[in-house]
Amino acid sequence: MEDNYREVKKAEPCLKLIHMDQVEVEEIEWLFYPFIPYGKVTIIQGDPGEGKTTVVLQIIAKLTKGEPILNEITEEETGVKPINVIYQTAEDGLGDTIKPRLLAAGADCSRVLVIDDQDQPLTMVDARLEEAIIQTKARLVVLDPIQGFLGAGVDMHRANEIRPLMKRISVLAEKYQCAIILIGHMNKNSNGKSSYRGLGSIDFQAAARSVLIVGRVKDELFDDALKRYNDKQTRKDRKIDDYYEKIRSGKQEKLFHEVILQIGDKDNMGSETMEGQLAAKILDEYMKEFQERNPTLRVFAAHLHLDEATPHLHIDFIPYVTGSKRGLDTRVSLKQNQQ
Repeated sequence: MEDNYREVKKAEPCLKLIHMDQVEVEEIEWLFYPFIPYGKVTIIQGDPGEGKTTVVLQIIAKLTKGEPILNEITEEETGVKPINVIYQTAEDGLGDTIKPRLLAAGADCSRVLVIDDQDQPLTMVDARLEEAIIQTKARLVVLDPIQGFLGAGVDMHRANEIRPLMKRISVLAEKYQCAIILIGHMNKNSNGKSSYRGLGSIDFQAAARSVLIVGRVKDELFDDALKRYNDKQTRKDRKIDDYYEKIRSGKQEKLFHEVILQIGDKDNMGSETMEGQLAAKILDEYMKEFQERNPTLRVFAAHLHLDEATPHLHIDFIPYVTGSKRGLDTRVSLKQNQQ
């Protein structure tokens, strides 16, 4: 009995304690600030047909050309260089769907690599994934969709089966400081929280550093106004085919605006202090009623960052006005919105 106890005790791992005062704070590097970080896993999800793959391919196109993802160059994107990307799809054809979309977005296709998995399907724990990252020095890896790369026999609704997969993919991202994007579908439960509408176990979202939802805000806001405007036009050249593209390519308005809110600074509101936790709570409460207080600032993203020196809140929104006499009766306008 005593011998058996000694054998069991030998098999147990030795206790190791980490003192947090000896842990060095590391700055996060961003592929697309503040949405997609390097060295972490990001999940992009949305309902079918909402454009998840299209959005990601457009981002890839910009990255392969060394261009800013948005029209304006941010401080984080200054001096950006073209990068290699590994893109794996289990749903769309490479020749008839993916490459035409990449070309339409202006991508440098020589920088977009695909692991040939015709003989053996690729999975999230496949050694070829790490080999490809090493060989190509890819800074971005995309798996589209998540469920296509789980492997046979894995139940995506079981947390104990999903956690090892997410752990493996997270380790790869951190080890090679690349961003890994997992594209996922959402279930039909329109009444639930968006974080719980992703297909499968909640452990997918729990293990990701960033979870982004893709939806059609512009269509919802401006489609009816665009139809009313076009119906009034007698000249074909005055009609607007794509309002989003008109705003994107124009100089009068921006696609969206962002405000960053911070209370105090790192000296008096550090993220790891009690004061910093209070600041985070205040910012969280502020955000909860922001949309109600500002009904014509359509919020489509909000991020409370606790991973840097001081808690701060990013709010991304589209300012619009209704009852306009010129152009669309409901249209993008920051200036008139603030009057």
